[in-house]
Amino acid sequence: MVGETAALRLGSTVAKAAAQMWLGGKRREQERRMDMAELIRVRVSGLRFQRGVERQFDEMADAVYDRLAPFLEREFPGLEENSREAVIDAVCDTFAAADLSDEAILAADARPAEIVRRLTGAARPPVGLGEAETRLYEVLFAECVEYYVRIVRGLPVFEERALSELLARTTSLGAEIARVLQRLPDRSLFAPEGTDRDGEFRRRYLELLSTTLDEVELFRRTSDRAGAQVRLSVAYVSLRATGDEVRARREGGRRALPLLRPDMSDWENSGGEGPGMRVEAALGGPSRVLLRGEAGSGKTTLLRWLAVTAARGAFTGELADWNGLTPVFVKLREYSGRALPAPEAMLDSVAGQITGVMPKAWVERQLADGRALLLIDGVDELLDAERRGVREWLRKLLAAYPGVRMVVTSRPAAAGADWLRREKFTALHLDRMTPPDLAAFVRQWHQAVRELGEELPCGVEELPRYEQSLLNSLKDRPHLQSLAGTPLLAAMLCAMHLNRGSQLPRDRMELYRDALHTLVHERDADRNVPSAVDSGLSLGDKVVLLRDLAWRLSDNNRSEISLEQAAVHVGRKLAGMRHLDSLQDGTAVLESLRDRSGILRSPTIGRLDFVHRTFQEYLAAEEAAEEDRIGNLVERAHLDLWRETIIMAAGHANRPQREELLGGILDRAATEPRHARKLRLLAASCQETVLELSEPLAERLDTAVDALLPPRRGTDPAGLAAVGTSLLRKLPPSLTGLTVNSAVQTVRTAALIGGREALDLVTGYTTDIRDPVVDALAQSWRYFDADVYADRVLARLPLGRTVITISHAGQWRPLSQLRSMNGLVVESPMASLEVLDELPPVSYLNVNSVSGEADLRHLQTHSGLRFLGLGPTRSVSHLGALAGLSKLEYLVLSLQNISSIDDLRLGRRAKYLALTSVTSEHDLTPIARLGGLPELYIYGVEGSLPAGLTALSGLQDTHLYLSRVDVAAWTRTPGFVPPRVKHLTLRGCRLPDDPGALQFPGVAVTTT
Repeated sequence: MVGETAALRLGSTVAKAAAQMWLGGKRREQERRMDMAELIRVRVSGLRFQRGVERQFDEMADAVYDRLAPFLEREFPGLEENSREAVIDAVCDTFAAADLSDEAILAADARPAEIVRRLTGAARPPVGLGEAETRLYEVLFAECVEYYVRIVRGLPVFEERALSELLARTTSLGAEIARVLQRLPDRSLFAPEGTDRDGEFRRRYLELLSTTLDEVELFRRTSDRAGAQVRLSVAYVSLRATGDEVRARREGGRRALPLLRPDMSDWENSGGEGPGMRVEAALGGPSRVLLRGEAGSGKTTLLRWLAVTAARGAFTGELADWNGLTPVFVKLREYSGRALPAPEAMLDSVAGQITGVMPKAWVERQLADGRALLLIDGVDELLDAERRGVREWLRKLLAAYPGVRMVVTSRPAAAGADWLRREKFTALHLDRMTPPDLAAFVRQWHQAVRELGEELPCGVEELPRYEQSLLNSLKDRPHLQSLAGTPLLAAMLCAMHLNRGSQLPRDRMELYRDALHTLVHERDADRNVPSAVDSGLSLGDKVVLLRDLAWRLSDNNRSEISLEQAAVHVGRKLAGMRHLDSLQDGTAVLESLRDRSGILRSPTIGRLDFVHRTFQEYLAAEEAAEEDRIGNLVERAHLDLWRETIIMAAGHANRPQREELLGGILDRAATEPRHARKLRLLAASCQETVLELSEPLAERLDTAVDALLPPRRGTDPAGLAAVGTSLLRKLPPSLTGLTVNSAVQTVRTAALIGGREALDLVTGYTTDIRDPVVDALAQSWRYFDADVYADRVLARLPLGRTVITISHAGQWRPLSQLRSMNGLVVESPMASLEVLDELPPVSYLNVNSVSGEADLRHLQTHSGLRFLGLGPTRSVSHLGALAGLSKLEYLVLSLQNISSIDDLRLGRRAKYLALTSVTSEHDLTPIARLGGLPELYIYGVEGSLPAGLTALSGLQDTHLYLSRVDVAAWTRTPGFVPPRVKHLTLRGCRLPDDPGALQFPGVAVTTT
């Protein structure tokens, strides 16, 4: 039974039921079984009247058919023929048996939803239907009842005289009924109650997200609030991400933009991970990303920023195509110990206040239409067994909604780079902040706190002095740069500098300790806040309570607890603190700690957690040392969830405890081959927090480190760098004898450690001229002083086959001295292209963005260019200058602020052209004049239909690639000419409903 036949049958059923009610045909059982024509002959006198009434109800049946036919065509393809027939039979049978009298309609106040509830409650559910058939049955039945009620409400009262009125409206009643039905919301399996309220709810939801997620807590002390909030959209600083970007994007079926290396083997980085890039640029390519980063690296903050920016439609550059997406932010830690959320429950954690009025299946519609941006935070905050459930949950989500964009975050230890490879995820890693990143963070942090005004510990006018003072300290003291390698630690460092002047911490443990003391007690005590004075609790008392709470959470592998349960734990701990003058109420003390300390918060009503998991880990580690729970830590040393706690416990422990902890971990490494590498790396990483070791233990640790070197895996450098500068003496002074992969990872390890000793070591590696090693050395530039590194390292390298990346303005000055340079990627915005005049000629140039005018005449200095990528600019002049680049083969050009490409000219060697940010306002006809382009890529803005596609589709020897273009509208344009290109690839385009519309003679068509 095809969709049209089914729609006609249902339309006739609805019209017949309306005729029965109007004619009073339900009085006798035999009349219920008559078809509509026979019923009319029985109930209506006169042939003329009979024929007129029959025509009226036929028109009503047609109106219902017009509504149902598209629905059935859209929803039925997945069902077998017999399943379709069973659903239609069930709907018709239920209709025939239902009480559709005027009394029943009036009893339900003529409300279709209420009538459906009453009818389905009274009728027996159809038997033999599967889950999909039952759902379709429910939607179809509800739809038919809605039509029925609308029809009967439009009919006059049945009397003999009413026949003339009905017949007098012969030419208008059917059209009126059709208009009434057309105004009903468009329902489907994904919209069982229609979509008429979707837009209103989406606006309200996005407004809520834009407000509630646009805040970030600052670690400071001079505020009456638990943690002063500033706008995240002001405080946000772009970070860098690394990953096997080029390969991962190609596996996902999309050429890499803007870091594109199309078919240029001499530019390929065969050494493993691709070059680092701004995380926004890295996210702009793949539709599925596993974003990994160490504790405090900014994973959650990044997801919140993505959610806020998506809610406001404020993405620019590489993420401009994300505007229009609906962000859905899911915090996995809220689902520890319970089932992961179904789509309808995904909004509960961030928008629970309004989910009660959310239209039914609203989230499913966002997912099904590809409009959702799923942001899944914190795989590492779940147990290992629960993480496996997360992977299965994600797999099922993607099977049901393959077009959804998704970003999933985790600490690296909990999810390897290939953890979601089968699901086609691209793995990215958030890098530690480079010195330029840190400088930008410091400036942005001070800019953000300006909004606090009078709450600052100094006058707003003094902030520039504090800012510059901290920048000077960071520049002169390299160990501080290493200490502030993550946004969390950098923010704490900024806060301490603002509150304590030049008293900056020496290491991470001191930084955590000072931050806790400041937040927990000194902030209120220094200002004589009454609640702090009256509590009678000292700093030590508060820390004892927080330590106990942190351990209980960690011991149970939780990051959240109910307020009620936490109050019980606090009360029991208080009962044992006999030095307190009076018995303290556990609930009151807990609320005070939550409201005043800045360490605890309530993420949702009735729940409690630490503002950042690192604080929980630090306090749990201190509790483990205080209560001598070293054996518990050794037993859990192989678990990723305990890594940071154990490293900090080593710093809290006394000498016998350190011997027991590190010795126990190394003993396990010797007897458990499965966990040996992980345990040795953990023991080595503990040296970061340990002040001194006995000679025998130090020798055992040296042996363990030797077993880890040289680094071989892509994940090794980050873990080894955590050992600190002491590791540098273990790294080889020369890379001779190492495999290419080990040499690359050795360079990356030294660069991540940073500092003067690391620079001395890396300088010795410049004698290795293997391409991947040279690439790794070039990529490490961002971790050191730009001038010194360029002079000591880059100037000694053969750079002809390496792409140099400019990530900040300070790198331009020494760049002109690198005469062997041949490839350049400019990630930081350029004011203009004029600076290119001072550079040695290059054959590869990729400019991410130009904030001013891009005068392409400045490219004449680089006449040997083979590849040119030009991202968004404020404006472009002299587009015709590209014709002078006679060797240019590959061009990637953003049309974001280019209205016309009439002047575009390319040389005869051009074989690849990619245009991005193409809108319906652009005319692409001039491209047809460029001649035979083997590959032509058009990346449109969502749903765009640029002019001139017909001219392009006539390029017979071309592979034409269209992305996010309204192909359905193109095929419907008057005078549409089928394309004659060699190959047509359509990705993310709006396609015709009829697949046959894309069958073009002699053209290989691929849709993704």
